[in-house]
Amino acid sequence: MLKRVSVLRPLRHGISTFSSKFCKNDRLYRVHPSVAHALAENRPVVALESTIITHGMPYPHNLSTAKEVESIVRAQGATPATVGVIQGKVHIGLSSEELQYLACSKNPLKVSRRDLPYAVSKGLSGGTTVSGTMIAAHQAGIPVFVTGGIGGVHRDGENSLDISADLTELARTPIAVVSAGVKSILDVGRTLEFLETQGVCVATYGMSKNFPGFFSTKSGFPSPYQVSNAQEAAQLIASTLSLGLQSGVLLAVPIPEEVAAASQEIEQAIQTAVAEAGAKGVTGKEVTPFILQRVNELTTGKSLQANIALIHNNAMVGSQIACELSKQMNKRKLRSTIHHDGEQTTDSKQDIVVIGGINVDFIAKGKTEKLLFGQTNPGSVCQSFGGVGRNIADSLSRLGHRPLFISATGADSNSDAVLNYCKHMNTSGVARLEEQRTATYCAVITASGELSLGLGDMDVHQQITEQYVSQFEKQLSSARLVCLDGNIPVSTIGYVCSIAKKHDINVWYEPTDSVKASKPFLSEAWKSLSYSSPNLAELCTMNKTLGIQTPEVLPCSLDEVLNLALALSRPLLEHLQCLVVTLGANGVLLCGEHDAGSVNLQPRKQKRRGQLCALHYPALAVTTEETMNVSGAGDSLAGGLIAGIVQGRDTDSCVQMGLLAARLSLASLHPIAPALTLDLVDPNKVPTQEWPKPSFMWIN
Repeated sequence: MLKRVSVLRPLRHGISTFSSKFCKNDRLYRVHPSVAHALAENRPVVALESTIITHGMPYPHNLSTAKEVESIVRAQGATPATVGVIQGKVHIGLSSEELQYLACSKNPLKVSRRDLPYAVSKGLSGGTTVSGTMIAAHQAGIPVFVTGGIGGVHRDGENSLDISADLTELARTPIAVVSAGVKSILDVGRTLEFLETQGVCVATYGMSKNFPGFFSTKSGFPSPYQVSNAQEAAQLIASTLSLGLQSGVLLAVPIPEEVAAASQEIEQAIQTAVAEAGAKGVTGKEVTPFILQRVNELTTGKSLQANIALIHNNAMVGSQIACELSKQMNKRKLRSTIHHDGEQTTDSKQDIVVIGGINVDFIAKGKTEKLLFGQTNPGSVCQSFGGVGRNIADSLSRLGHRPLFISATGADSNSDAVLNYCKHMNTSGVARLEEQRTATYCAVITASGELSLGLGDMDVHQQITEQYVSQFEKQLSSARLVCLDGNIPVSTIGYVCSIAKKHDINVWYEPTDSVKASKPFLSEAWKSLSYSSPNLAELCTMNKTLGIQTPEVLPCSLDEVLNLALALSRPLLEHLQCLVVTLGANGVLLCGEHDAGSVNLQPRKQKRRGQLCALHYPALAVTTEETMNVSGAGDSLAGGLIAGIVQGRDTDSCVQMGLLAARLSLASLHPIAPALTLDLVDPNKVPTQEWPKPSFMWIN
């Protein structure tokens, strides 16, 4: 038996079934928001190691040097991403507090490739070596890494076989490492031989063809290759990455002449320290920190000063290379969007911004239609994901777009779970906030999926502030359409609407519930909206907020519902271009400016001039057996409509895309069906006899 199923959302925030497929990288790697934003926007990022903080220098020199290096990177126009392990999580980009934590840590671990699994499994903290940092940088998609000096073959390595994992990492991880060569306590000649055997491309930066000796400009060994400037270095890196060799590049930057004068004294101190280390039986990973500390003592701090100077110089040079590489790679991407006939294409995949809620839900579904409160009812409980903003961004991501999604979560396990589920989306705009809880929602629903009771912990949505969202003003001002949900603060809505007014951007407002529907209408912000998709109760709230009288009791018959919706839409259409009034089992009412017997959905540049009209589209038929839940149908409808509008489709096609997406949602355990694709909602690929004919009405 067929029935009309609601395309409204009883749970306006949306829910889905928990996915058990976890990506270990997403759980164990934490990317700082500043780094994530830079990577998402194809801006230059420079990875930095942290053993220099935990093992390379004494406190407080370690902390001040780390902060100075990050400042140098920023001054060159790149974003620093210091890598470290904190309580079993690999952090790519550290806050000031996290830098302080590592700088003051007692007995931190020195984390190389071999140490990563142990540190993570035990929840330990430590500084990442060159190899450990390369792994993390590669996971995050950062191609340039700056350090002081890399490890290598130790002196007497032919007998001890003490060879740094940095060298084998360079052979298997496509990262450009900018350093002052290998540490001067090592065997430079054998290190270069080993790198050649491993197939690693090595080049000296600057005019010299000599391989630098860390504390001196020359090691006595020739460099295989030489690049004169940042442009040549970037071309070398880009070629390495393009060839797909899966090996890195070592760029050796000579120490500045003015601080290399003490190199002879430092070399003598190294010889003494190496002998002392052998006499005391210092071995393994303890050798390097012992020698560095002893050399600093023997040179009365001159080695430390030189070390800091060369690190500063490497940071400056490495950042310039990263900026040049980013510029070259972006030019290549731009060229790839040009047809062979010279006409440039428009990339419509990243021109939508969605700002709204992201939730982790706990869904208790009863086995009966009537739930008895005050006692235990038979049913099932599952964890799931939702959020109106998240759902719409999810829908658009599956329909051929890549909207920037801006939201906020806590820095907790719930955030890990939901962001892992959303890995197909652009979540670079989602802030992970310490001392905040990821939004959670507990819903009790009947056997048919209707909401009986809901409890929400949504405080974190108030952190989607005007100040935070303003970081994305560039993306907002260049977007074709911005979608807001009612979970975000009133001030944020006002800010986005002011940007929209200034840059003539179309804004879609998704009310989420009858209380939040009022938010834009508390000020003049609503006059900058272009689209909104309220249900009848939310439409009443919007009118009440503007001081317009509305009925206390909503009508039941279809004719009365349509007449009321038309009357309530009329005042809002003085400024809004279109209202999509969702009517549950009665379908969808589209209200807006008349255009050739239809409602004009396409973005307009001037105020309305034509007569107003409406189209009523009946709901698509769905069998009772097909209906899994009705929670995400409204968000799917909105996502399909927005996709159709941005793709420039006609009005009927836009609505049909939304209705088809909603029907897929009804038949799925997820609010946005994982099977959703553009092909499945393309009206041209669905039998035409399925489409109910819309009814046309004038709005007086």
